[in-house]
Amino acid sequence: MPQILVAGHHLEIRRLPGSRTGASPIVFLHEGLGSLRQWKDFPARLASRTGAPALAYSRWGYGGSEARPRPWPADFLEHETEVVLPALLEATGMDAPVLFGHSDGATIALMFAAAFPDRVRGVISEAAHVMLEPISAASIRRVRDRFLHGDLRERLRAQHGDHVDDTVLGWTENWLRPEFQGWDIRPALSAIRCPLLLIQGRDDDFGTLDQVEAIATRVAGPVERLILDGCGHVPHRERSGEVLD
Repeated sequence: MPQILVAGHHLEIRRLPGSRTGASPIVFLHEGLGSLRQWKDFPARLASRTGAPALAYSRWGYGGSEARPRPWPADFLEHETEVVLPALLEATGMDAPVLFGHSDGATIALMFAAAFPDRVRGVISEAAHVMLEPISAASIRRVRDRFLHGDLRERLRAQHGDHVDDTVLGWTENWLRPEFQGWDIRPALSAIRCPLLLIQGRDDDFGTLDQVEAIATRVAGPVERLILDGCGHVPHRERSGEVLD
């Protein structure tokens, strides 16, 4: 994948041209242990359906982007929101995008829309978390245990390469910090004015439907919901047809 220097670090990106004049670009923000590759062909399929240009990238420390040694700072989400994403959008000319975020990526999309309400056209929020629930912390602990004692290290090495330990442990260590247990961005959501599409699987083991309600009842912009029965944490893969529609 081509790389771009943003905020002092090399990030891998993939750009897809649009076919419809004036279509708002779509920027894809991956999950907490994902990368550009995690999306597979979904960005291309959505770009084809909408005619919109699209951009997907791996955040610093993920995938083929520059390695990020741990420990990661406690404000890693804020840094992505306030420094990296604005610089990336400027460097790539992605003005007033629709942000399509999954899990941590959806959280970053919401944080960006709250911090820069005039710089985003809309948010597609898939399995976002705006407060840390007990189910979320328990699932993150299981991820850490599978990584340390099971097969997850080798499975994720194919995505993150030689820095897989820094990626997985840097991420899990932060979310499991004692001071993170009260993490909550709900008060900031009232600044969001753009339209939102909130997507959540009922069987998501990283968060409950309380996350969707917390977002929907606090933002100032119009909200649509897509709640999927029999679906877990990755709706765009588990129920791609419905998500694309």
